[in-house]
Amino acid sequence: MKRLFPFCAIALLSACNGDDAKHTATDDIIPAKVTAVTFDEQRFRTDIETLSSDKFEGRAPTTQGEKLTLEYLSAAFTKMGLKGAYKGSFLQPVPMVSYTASEQQQVTLAGMDLQYRQDIVLGSRHDSNQVSIKDAPLVFVGYGINAPEYGWNDYQDLNMKGKIAIILVNDPGFAHPEGAKFNGKAMTYYGRWSYKFEEASRQGALGAIIIHDTEPASYPWSVVENSWTGAQQDLVQSKAEQDQRVQVEGWLTLDSATALFDKAGLSLTSLMDRAATNSLNVDLAQTARIEFANKAEYADSYNVVATLAGSKQADEQILFTAHWDHIGTDDTKDGDQIYNGALDNATGTAGILEIARQFAQQAKQGHGLARSLTFIATTGEEQGLLGSRYYAANPIYPIDKTVAVFNLDSTNIYGKTKDYTIVGKGQSELENYLDRAVAKQNRTSQGELNPASGGFFRSDHFSFAKLGVPAVFAGGGNEPLDEATAQYKTAMLVKMKGCYHNVCDHYRPEWDLSGSLQDLGVYYQAAAELGNNQDWPGYFAGSEFNQLRPAD
Repeated sequence: MKRLFPFCAIALLSACNGDDAKHTATDDIIPAKVTAVTFDEQRFRTDIETLSSDKFEGRAPTTQGEKLTLEYLSAAFTKMGLKGAYKGSFLQPVPMVSYTASEQQQVTLAGMDLQYRQDIVLGSRHDSNQVSIKDAPLVFVGYGINAPEYGWNDYQDLNMKGKIAIILVNDPGFAHPEGAKFNGKAMTYYGRWSYKFEEASRQGALGAIIIHDTEPASYPWSVVENSWTGAQQDLVQSKAEQDQRVQVEGWLTLDSATALFDKAGLSLTSLMDRAATNSLNVDLAQTARIEFANKAEYADSYNVVATLAGSKQADEQILFTAHWDHIGTDDTKDGDQIYNGALDNATGTAGILEIARQFAQQAKQGHGLARSLTFIATTGEEQGLLGSRYYAANPIYPIDKTVAVFNLDSTNIYGKTKDYTIVGKGQSELENYLDRAVAKQNRTSQGELNPASGGFFRSDHFSFAKLGVPAVFAGGGNEPLDEATAQYKTAMLVKMKGCYHNVCDHYRPEWDLSGSLQDLGVYYQAAAELGNNQDWPGYFAGSEFNQLRPAD
């Protein structure tokens, strides 16, 4: 294992008070005068350890854990000298509703009684006390996609009223990466669970159930069970909006789905092959009976929003985002019941605090940026990017004055790397800033190893990308700096296996955070350069967001 230095600080170069000239091509930007800053590893560690401690109870929205988190973050930003962005406060209210489905569910598909958690997980995003569905026809709708640009419609000629859609996870590109449709192994938004429930709702379906399959989902059933049971938060919607959504939604294990199709006299494996080649729907000639109690509780959660005003172009905002929330506690478990969320995402939240401290210190020394910086610790990311979606729909600063977004989610705990991962690489000119910062560290940037996981659509930056704001989600790498780091990484990966959305994601003093600090330096350098010019990065041709803010 690499030796860890408790008060280690990493130095980097940052652009300060540079040339204001308008840049039309980001590759041609000349770096401004630089000054050195340092990141304090011990302070970074303390933030991670505190936020992920048992005292914070897993930081679920609208709980005591949220209250403690808001107090901690507000105090940190106050100490830095940043200003509350929401009417003088750091706290932007996010109207939220928590839906809790009873653990005692009666679910029968095709005459088979299914066990909640073990075979199926269901919930409802409706403010109703009881879900009661009887004799609802089950229809297999392939990947549940309606994509005119690909000539693909799994709902072709279907009337889904009163019916429940059974849907494959991911998109057809995963099964047939050599095909011309979709994006090969790289998941498109059509592969996300959120899209599948949205589309089933648009089609008028009564319910939507996704078949879980570990490889195309990129996570095991335990993640579904841990993430989709207990209270499920959502943004408050009107009764009319609720009525447009499926009444019941959830996940089914692959084994249970196979048994369901067997009861229908069909081969799930064969239908999966067909569904990956062409749009497809098949009436299973089977029905569902679903009964469970449901509860809706309303409360505000909060984004924490802090601003460091720019000196010359103060109305132009560069945003840093990291979600402070995790999934709280589960009192149905034996033993440890707290999902501490240390890696996901106490590390990212601590990361934006440390970056903010450095920019604040530079400003105090007379080296502030021309553009403003705003740091947003978002709520409800784990439940569907709720806090970032709310901010994007109700921005404190105009979206058309938002230059870029740098998102931190689960930073590198595996030591320094020779490379640097940009999730969804090839989207926007903002990546050019990362490339230059990475080069200063003698590293090279690349895309993620598993684009099938759909990482670009799974964190808070996506809420801004959908509106055309160039947004990046980057960090870590795959090539350790040296052999000692490689050995440490191998050992730590064993310790962290299965900890995503699980109770074992807690802070470990032996984490090598030098790679995290290395990556904070990349974001800092990129933002410092962008903050002192007049460039407005755009999305590359070929990106689905190009028409919203095209690259020059």
